[in-house]
Amino acid sequence: MATINGVPVKSPVPLSSRMQTGRAMALDVWSVYNAANLPADCINLGQGYMNFPPPQWVKDAATEALGTVAGNHYSHPKGRPRLREAIRDYYSASYGRTLNVDNEILVTSGANEGQYAMFTAFLDPGDEVIMFEPYFDQYLPSVTFNAGTPVFVPLHPPSSANRRSTSDDWTIDFEELRAAFSPKTKMIIVNTPHNPVGKVFRRDELEKIAALAKEFNTLVMADEVYDCLVYDQKEHVRIATLPGMWERTVTVGSAGKSFAATGWRVGWLVGPPTLIGPVLAATTRIVYCSNSPLQEAAAAGLEQAPSRNFFPLQLQAYQERRDILLEGFDRLGMNYTHPEGSYFALLDISNVDIPDDYPFPQTIHGRGRDFKACWFIAMEVGVSSIPVSEFYGEKNSHIGEKFARFAFCKDTAQLKEAVERLQKLKNYLK
Repeated sequence: MATINGVPVKSPVPLSSRMQTGRAMALDVWSVYNAANLPADCINLGQGYMNFPPPQWVKDAATEALGTVAGNHYSHPKGRPRLREAIRDYYSASYGRTLNVDNEILVTSGANEGQYAMFTAFLDPGDEVIMFEPYFDQYLPSVTFNAGTPVFVPLHPPSSANRRSTSDDWTIDFEELRAAFSPKTKMIIVNTPHNPVGKVFRRDELEKIAALAKEFNTLVMADEVYDCLVYDQKEHVRIATLPGMWERTVTVGSAGKSFAATGWRVGWLVGPPTLIGPVLAATTRIVYCSNSPLQEAAAAGLEQAPSRNFFPLQLQAYQERRDILLEGFDRLGMNYTHPEGSYFALLDISNVDIPDDYPFPQTIHGRGRDFKACWFIAMEVGVSSIPVSEFYGEKNSHIGEKFARFAFCKDTAQLKEAVERLQKLKNYLK
């Protein structure tokens, strides 16, 4: 019998078998920690959306596009020419090649739809997709919906004795990774900067991953949506630029992450024609085309970003936000991971003392200890976060149960208030 959010539902017509894979119809973490379920004054550092708008000049470009005739009608499935040209002009240098707007760039309805289209284009039943844990939760159902088989390889966190570790301390066991490859491996997902760890994969790590991808003739989906948020002088290396990797890599980008406009649902894929062509065929059938006026606005954002020094200034602003949150963790004296990329930070919540008789809702029962800790913190402290075990398969979920993910893509006033509230956690530590 089918279930919706964990509740059995009898349908007069059987559902597709894919609906029972990849936790597709299970109650997801975002529903559990939805604002409607939490105290009205709870500060939401769980979900990764901004509480501030895109830059005014980008919004003005959206308004301008809405005032045109062409801006309100279908775009080509490849994406609007202006946006593809802006992507070419802004990103070609970082790929070490002049990107072809006709067959090496594809605009998608958000990065997530682009990823889904890539799975649709390349996965056959039984094909295996390697993903590092913790993983962006949409990967799992997107793979299984397209008949793929997920294969999980954990990033190993540092020892709990290290109170202030960095995201670079989350390591890959390359023997473990090699063992995950098989003749059925079709693709590996490399997410850098990483959500939720904040890890920026080092060049030597990417070189080893690339060597395995070439040895086993595997595609790489390089999820680089946080490429504009790399801190502490870390180097963001595009795996597509390593020797022999352009031909087997599709790189995913996001206007939503780049310009604080996640609701616009504008993303893009970059790769060779042999990979972009099939994905174009898939995305044409999935959504046909992406929304036109916001593509124009995203194009204006990329066109004007260099002259406005936008990305360096935005990086400074996010680093300030990150440091406000981490200073609060320091004052708590709790272990945490210092993120070197993205806008998430992991707090070790394993020493939060949760009363045995605490009144948890039914939706928490049967979940990991981190679900209880995050609920307890939201209720007693007034700051919400996301339990990290949600981003693991069953075998390694115990690793994630130690952590809660906090998003710092919020304004400084909200972060400072959240930090002050979090100090109440001192009353609940073992």
